[in-house]
Amino acid sequence: MGKLTRRADFLAANGGFRAPTPGFVLLVRPRGDDDPAMRLGLTVSKKVGGAVVRNRMKRRFRELARLVLPEAGIAGADHVLIGRQGGIERPFEQLAADLRRAIAKVRK
Repeated sequence: MGKLTRRADFLAANGGFRAPTPGFVLLVRPRGDDDPAMRLGLTVSKKVGGAVVRNRMKRRFRELARLVLPEAGIAGADHVLIGRQGGIERPFEQLAADLRRAIAKVRK
């Protein structure tokens, strides 16, 4: 799975499909370049907390994506997880269920 690193990729994903959950917002944008690889981008703003909290949330999101996206993700699309205030206290199992539900919503 690739990473989104350029700001232009994040801005392009913002124009895709959106699925909000209590712990995060999922943005998905099909690239349409015939490459089946999925790419992941993570964003957690300072509104969520200090550096320790933001880094902890990003680590949780990376593990969440590692477990869920290979089976449920959309091939050939960019996936962006935007952290929300309640995401750090939410149990990991609930975050995984939220991500599966959000991907199913975006697929429709």
